[in-house]
Amino acid sequence: MIERRLVFKAALAAGAAVVVAACSGTNDGTALPTGAANADGEGGGAQPVAKITAEPAVDVKDASVLKPVVIKVADGKLTECKVTADSGKDVKGDTAPDGLSWTSSEPLGYGKKYTYAAKATGSDGKPVEFTGTFSTVSPAKQVRATLNPADNAQVGVAMPISVKFASPVKDRAAVEKALSVKTDKNVEGAWGWLSDSQVDYRPKEYWPQNITVNVEAKLYGVELGGGAYGKADVTTKFKIGRNQVVKVNTPEHQMHVYRGGAQVKSYPCANGLDAEVDRNTPNGTYIVMSKEPTAVFDNARYGYTNVNKKWACRFSNHGEYIHENQDNAANIGKTNNSHGCVNLLEADAKDYFDSALVGDPVEITGSKLGAPMASDVKDWNYSWSAWQALGAK
Repeated sequence: MIERRLVFKAALAAGAAVVVAACSGTNDGTALPTGAANADGEGGGAQPVAKITAEPAVDVKDASVLKPVVIKVADGKLTECKVTADSGKDVKGDTAPDGLSWTSSEPLGYGKKYTYAAKATGSDGKPVEFTGTFSTVSPAKQVRATLNPADNAQVGVAMPISVKFASPVKDRAAVEKALSVKTDKNVEGAWGWLSDSQVDYRPKEYWPQNITVNVEAKLYGVELGGGAYGKADVTTKFKIGRNQVVKVNTPEHQMHVYRGGAQVKSYPCANGLDAEVDRNTPNGTYIVMSKEPTAVFDNARYGYTNVNKKWACRFSNHGEYIHENQDNAANIGKTNNSHGCVNLLEADAKDYFDSALVGDPVEITGSKLGAPMASDVKDWNYSWSAWQALGAK
């Protein structure tokens, strides 16, 4: 009798263990109930009604780092929610006021394993628990991007916004969805891809003067194609300055400066040699790319090296500048004889240099040479329809 009672008690003990066993997540991200019946269908009682689910589901691999983690409960209220990285750091998040869901509030990390630990009390008063793990995507490559203009810059009304990537991008549409431009005034503009690793934004017309531009490139977590993902978000906030435009009609030998549409200065100039097309100052709309108080010019093809000139404003990396050339004073305002640059007298070059902003438009007409489309900043040499065609298809 004693032995039989011991065996019977042992069986009861095993049955109790089945009743109180903690629940864990299933493959569909659902919590298992805590109140299962014993093998004979007796003594376990009704199962708890609360059901906890999660997204990403338990055991998911390659989860997006951008989508929030969401834990939900049906027929109950959440009492505890925790999502912990394999480093031991908890993911920030908040439980909704109604207690029916918990949502993360920060991006996840690449190639990380996360653990769920959630509890809820059902409408029947019974507790349930939820545990499990999931993993995030691990990129084959993380690609860094840079954004120009820089924070707090003041630029001219033709300045494009440029996003450059350290590696070529395959999914251009995904990138464009991650980019946004906001301004003080309504401005029509579009993104155009100048290469596999550069996308620029320009307005249809020059920017309105004296506005602020905010740019966000939310690239972290964006799949760029070929297993590559964006490494980090980048942002910038800059200001468009006054409207100043340079206009040169090369046969006139004059460089005109306009402010707000009105001519404010006119300087005599010498442009590229008319008789040799390759030396013409090329037609097109450019921008002031840089300002250099002193620049060194080299062109072995035409026999000069280490020539120093002052007050140089580059407007194309095809080789064109607006700069001082006092040595050519006899021809300035009379004859076009340069190698493509716009030559000014020293005092005029200094006066213009002091007034110029990077991003100011420089419009050249009257030449026999077309715009060099190999230049880094060629955005304004596309018609608006052609520019729009450079966007992601």
